[in-house]
Amino acid sequence: MATVFVARSKTLSDWGYDVGLSKNIYKIGLTEKPVKDVVAAGWAGITDWTLVQKRDGVEGETEDELIARVAAKVKAVDPKLYPKIRDTAGIFRVVPTQVENSILVARTMAGEPDIPNFKVKPADIAAFLIANALDGRVSL
Repeated sequence: MATVFVARSKTLSDWGYDVGLSKNIYKIGLTEKPVKDVVAAGWAGITDWTLVQKRDGVEGETEDELIARVAAKVKAVDPKLYPKIRDTAGIFRVVPTQVENSILVARTMAGEPDIPNFKVKPADIAAFLIANALDGRVSL
């Protein structure tokens, strides 16, 4: 069985902020290898990637399918436009308000009370990306 994961790089986040993208840049992927080894190898010539969240037991999916599902809702960083990321697919610029709205709607639909002064954390963003990648089969 495969594992879907979300990773983040401080170096890439700083670069994204400097070029006007956003500091909220994440990589989503799918692997059958040990996730920590895959994340440690890095992407885009950067090796400071850290695992934010993973979900084991994904069957019958390819990485391209997962990326396409996420790209339908979240802005992908075009690897052909930015030479820094060197044709690395699956890198997304996430808008925190989109994640916050998704969480608030899910909580409201579940009948849970609002959280005052709610701030989106990297784990919330990772859960949002994984939920979209798995086509809504994972709850936030």
